[in-house]
Amino acid sequence: MIDAIRLTSPRLVERVRLPEPRPAADEVLIEVARVGLCGSDLNMYRGLMPLATYPRIPGHEVGGTIIARGDGVPDSFPVGAAVTVNPYTECGRCSACLAGRPNCCRDNATLGVVRNGALARRICVPYSRTIPGGALSMAELALVEPLGVGYHAANRGRVTESDIVLVIGAGAVGIGAIAAAARKGAEVIVADLDESKLALARRFGARHTIDSRREDVLARIRDLTAGEGVAVAIEAVGLAQTFRLAVEAAAFAGRVVYVGYAKQEVAYDTTQFVRKELDILGSRNSLRVFPGVITMLASRAFPFPDLITHTYPLAEVGQAFHDWDAAPGAFTKIQIDVLA
Repeated sequence: MIDAIRLTSPRLVERVRLPEPRPAADEVLIEVARVGLCGSDLNMYRGLMPLATYPRIPGHEVGGTIIARGDGVPDSFPVGAAVTVNPYTECGRCSACLAGRPNCCRDNATLGVVRNGALARRICVPYSRTIPGGALSMAELALVEPLGVGYHAANRGRVTESDIVLVIGAGAVGIGAIAAAARKGAEVIVADLDESKLALARRFGARHTIDSRREDVLARIRDLTAGEGVAVAIEAVGLAQTFRLAVEAAAFAGRVVYVGYAKQEVAYDTTQFVRKELDILGSRNSLRVFPGVITMLASRAFPFPDLITHTYPLAEVGQAFHDWDAAPGAFTKIQIDVLA
């Protein structure tokens, strides 16, 4: 039997014992070392995640070690390899999959949201969903997926070295977008209402930061862009006002990328969509970016472990959710040390 953590219903977290998992022919058995918690996990805890069902074992940001494998697993996935996990599924038949964009598969079932996740001592995963992590630490491996979401958002915005990019929100996903845009050579502006997160954003490549509690964000953007606005605005917060801010900040012929889910309906002055001829882009999960993110982490160009502001042992996952729910602004990234 193994220990696992389960959300039985909103705000009810329990520790459970499960049968020892055994890998199928095409699966590897992973000893889980680190699991990151993200906004979707917090929304599941709060009962605000529309895709989630209960009871559910959460967790889709994974760092672990292969400890056994099925007979059909190739030798490129050896026992002892440090790995992370691609937590998404793809049907191969829907319009998104046929268009080569399985990250937004109509029937995607994300690990830890629609199916049981990684907050357990050991899990079985198809080897095709397993990504070797090279020399990355377990904590770094558990950062690959959330950073990949931000990295994909920068790709969706077609960011280039000639662009000025605004990232709204400097949480873990926002930091992924900041680092990716800076790595592509763009000039990055970051807006957030937390000075500590803005300081972190500067360490990850932001050239300019705007404290939205104290400054007029649009006025500052006009100053920084000679009145033009930004080529790309990436929204990574999920509030109605920041959804509108992205459109207002974008230049004529600009691109707006939405990563965050707005928690309520958003009203727009839609004349800006047409007058500016904006590209309005959704960004879901990530597409073919995990190897690039692993390379970025391995380069040590940015202090990625500093994103982890809190670490809890497996037995204290309920306390982690309680603390995060009570003061969300105090957290950038929580990781669970499953082996502690």
